[in-house]
Amino acid sequence: MRIRSVAALACSLACGLSIRIACAQQVSGALDSTSLYQVSQMLQDARDEVRKHYYDPKLNGLDWDARYREYAAMLHGAHNLGDAFGIIAAFLGGLKDSHVYFIPPERQNRYDDGYQFQLIGDQCFITRIRPKTDAEEKLQIGDQILMLDGYNINREDYHDLRYFYRVLSPMPAAQLALRSPDGTQRNVVVKHTVIKGRPIVDLTTQIDVSDQVLRESNLLHTLRSRIVEKGDATIWKLQQFDLDFEGVEHFIGVARKHKALILDLRGNGGGRTDMLAEIVGYLFDKEVKIGDRVGRKDSKPFIARKQGNPFTGKLIVLVDSGSASASELLARVVQLEHRGTVIGDQSAGAVMEARHYSESRGVDVKIYYDFSVTDANLIMADGKSLEKLGVTPDELILPTGADLAAGKDPVLARAAELAGIKLDAAEAGKLFPYEWAPL
Repeated sequence: MRIRSVAALACSLACGLSIRIACAQQVSGALDSTSLYQVSQMLQDARDEVRKHYYDPKLNGLDWDARYREYAAMLHGAHNLGDAFGIIAAFLGGLKDSHVYFIPPERQNRYDDGYQFQLIGDQCFITRIRPKTDAEEKLQIGDQILMLDGYNINREDYHDLRYFYRVLSPMPAAQLALRSPDGTQRNVVVKHTVIKGRPIVDLTTQIDVSDQVLRESNLLHTLRSRIVEKGDATIWKLQQFDLDFEGVEHFIGVARKHKALILDLRGNGGGRTDMLAEIVGYLFDKEVKIGDRVGRKDSKPFIARKQGNPFTGKLIVLVDSGSASASELLARVVQLEHRGTVIGDQSAGAVMEARHYSESRGVDVKIYYDFSVTDANLIMADGKSLEKLGVTPDELILPTGADLAAGKDPVLARAAELAGIKLDAAEAGKLFPYEWAPL
């Protein structure tokens, strides 16, 4: 089972991580009667999947049928499919659950922003810029985004905005109000790169299957685990919980050669719970209770059993606003068990356990879409849920815009200091060069 944040999902879809099965029509423009019928069916599916599978049969006190009727009426006023998808997402958003969301059909054409941004504290910064794009000409790493298309960006609405712009209604351009590290403010319009697709994607043809598989493979390569051995410490950059048993054992084996392990979970949006339990089992010399899974019918303990020859040295865990789900659980277990030190930024606060339910509409030509529905809340050993709260680091360390512009990583540099090795912020920023997935 996977636990994954909406924010991580949005990033993944924007880059093409999930293999989206064919949308057989171009989903853009005004709603015609056929499109209205299709999105109405999608809304019905959203209602039914949540009613059947949501972990709280009382649906957080909502009158689900009344809410459905209200949002079904809204669909008739939608001007285009982006509006309609937003209505379906807003219907599910009433549960205020990070792991309940709608994954719409993939559009014929994809848009790549050419830049990435991240919440640091309560401010949003440009962190990556793809070469040879309009973004490269108009943006600088370290720019603070003050407004995105007229919307303020802060911790409260960051994930909703990201989800809307990168999943529900991708745009060909964006207007950004920026503040440079030197304090200069400016407004720019950044054109996004259009990746044109075929009007009909047919996964029965080798051409389209190969294209989808290649996109998946390229992105998975950029998200692979990486490791650096430096002095008496191992630095493990774990970007998602997707390794098999042999992979986890390999990385822990490297860590056992050293006295300290820096586990970098920044930007890790979660993944498989069995891998989470396995890694926790390798970090403790005893059985550890991660928490309780509170489901629709009962509550069950979530236990990580000791694995083989665990790593028992010094442990430092790095988190940031992009650390979600399994990353947050691991970091909080380390805190509750007094196993190590957690440093960085407040984590995402997106910690539920969910399953994906795939749906399709059409006969000769099908449109595919998915829903994520929470089937368990995860209550930590202290009796609290991390949902909407996140993990508060033992040491709060926030890179500045100037740090980002200079390629410095003060968080990893501080972790190295705690691990007893010499690594300044500039050198730390070069350890794991960022890799863009091909368009």
